[in-house]
Amino acid sequence: MVQSRSNSQSSTMAESSSSPSSLSASSSVDLEKQASELHLDSKPSATSALNELAPVETGQSLQQRLSRLPSIDVNFPFSTENEEQAVFPEEYNIETETGLVPVATMRSLRNATSVAETTFGAKQQEIEYVTFMIDDAENPMNWPTWRKWTVTVLVSVLVIAVAFGSSCVTGGLALIEDRYDVSLEVAILTCSIMVAGFAVGPLAWSPLSEQYGRRPIYFISLLLYTIFNIPCALAPNIGGLLVSRFLCGIFSSSGLVLAGGTIADIWDIEHRGNAIAYFAAAPYCGPVFGPLISGFIHIYGRRLDLIFWVNMAFAGVMWILISAIPETYTPVLLKRRAKKLRKETGNPNIMTEQEHLKQSFAEIVRSVLIRPVYLILTEPILDLMNSYIFLIYALLYAFFFAYPVIFGKLYNYNDAIIGLMFIPILIGAGFSLITTPIIEKYYRKIYARRKPTPEDRLIGAMIGAPFVPISLFILGATSFKHIIWVGPASAGLAFGYGMVLIYFSVNNYIIDSYEKCAASALAAKVFTRSAGGAAFPLFTTQMYNRLGLQWASWLLAFISLVMVVIPFSFYRYGGGLRMVLGNGKRYVDEK
Repeated sequence: MVQSRSNSQSSTMAESSSSPSSLSASSSVDLEKQASELHLDSKPSATSALNELAPVETGQSLQQRLSRLPSIDVNFPFSTENEEQAVFPEEYNIETETGLVPVATMRSLRNATSVAETTFGAKQQEIEYVTFMIDDAENPMNWPTWRKWTVTVLVSVLVIAVAFGSSCVTGGLALIEDRYDVSLEVAILTCSIMVAGFAVGPLAWSPLSEQYGRRPIYFISLLLYTIFNIPCALAPNIGGLLVSRFLCGIFSSSGLVLAGGTIADIWDIEHRGNAIAYFAAAPYCGPVFGPLISGFIHIYGRRLDLIFWVNMAFAGVMWILISAIPETYTPVLLKRRAKKLRKETGNPNIMTEQEHLKQSFAEIVRSVLIRPVYLILTEPILDLMNSYIFLIYALLYAFFFAYPVIFGKLYNYNDAIIGLMFIPILIGAGFSLITTPIIEKYYRKIYARRKPTPEDRLIGAMIGAPFVPISLFILGATSFKHIIWVGPASAGLAFGYGMVLIYFSVNNYIIDSYEKCAASALAAKVFTRSAGGAAFPLFTTQMYNRLGLQWASWLLAFISLVMVVIPFSFYRYGGGLRMVLGNGKRYVDEK
């Protein structure tokens, strides 16, 4: 079963290349000769006792399973390995008979010569790259299905917990005003500043996880997030609360940036879409629980600190559960195996390509900080898609501050009842979880017929896009005292449905469009999205008070209506636009 999966992945890699997928017979003979000579001349490998001709057999199998051009997967350590020199990026998602692949074999297969090879010469030729072996029990891709789904559910709940933490204050803003004697705008800042932390934290957590693994980053960052809820609850002044909330945003953001990576670690390409489809709702459903729970704490508990103690308990439970998950990031697992093999065999030339092509600190800074900014400044397509994500995320947080104005003025509801008005958003998101697997199934049918394009990922966005302006038009049209509360509350159904479909599709579109710099493109998306979530709450209340309940919603509806054009236009003309606009074509078409 695993063999067929590996062959399936390899055929996918071959399809993504425009070069021939196999070598000629003469090339095959040369490869065997080079690999045999390398094996005889090099130091004993860890598997030589098991199979004396292991490197030759690995070389023969690689001819059948890899194309001449490298194929970079989402698990590639973009931030810490020099992908421009990589000749074996498939090391992290392929299984071989022996678990060791001579670098000379790979360079012959790929006809590649690196700076390292010309510098170190023959010594570099002795290097053997470590891979997982066939049916390797340590490969997370080989975990049982039940275990994979358990991990998927856990990281999804983690995202909900983090997002809940960002909005947990929204139902208790009056308590913040009273305790610290501040204005409503300053109280709202306690929500915005944590979302701002979401934009900063991933800049550190992403490269650190590539170097040390998912598990230690989860353990340290979530522990600190749990601890920093204590000063939030006990802060003597508003300054202390704001600083503590910002630090909570930084430390908790590891859950937002690593959860999707964890899912990619354990699911192969064929089944990953289904897991992501269910996971897609978590970043947008999580914030909805904030006003829903904190509203009741405000009205019936009248304690601001209790809101943070509840958040701390939620974060602490998730810290314990997530810390129990074994390491899933394959580059780090292979580095650990290489280190163990070097110790057991005394052969210093056993390593991973990540260790061999490790980037300097300056290069890591460039990948993590400079490249996302460069993409934002030079990629109009990425900017348009990010602007859509910006709008959707901003509208979600705008709802948290529009609902208290709408339901407070029209029906004189308290924060507890207003929190219940967010339930339709959760119901709408639940309906989207029925739709996303159907969309993913349709995508797999396209994949079976032909090579898919990034634009094929926009089906869900085209379905969901009209629902966002519809929801806002409904909200404005029903914001009258003579209309029962069901009218404005029902707007959440359409918004929750469209919101998740748009995020699911656009996120996949960005990954497929910028495959060779997906990490940087997603970093740019996270930064843009977080900016929207942090900015909109600061003026939503004033906007509804000055424009009126109807026109404030309709203004947002008209903006959303204009944005509907984006997925439809890109579905029709995206391929040509990617070739004409910006530099994205380098990353898309050189496959």
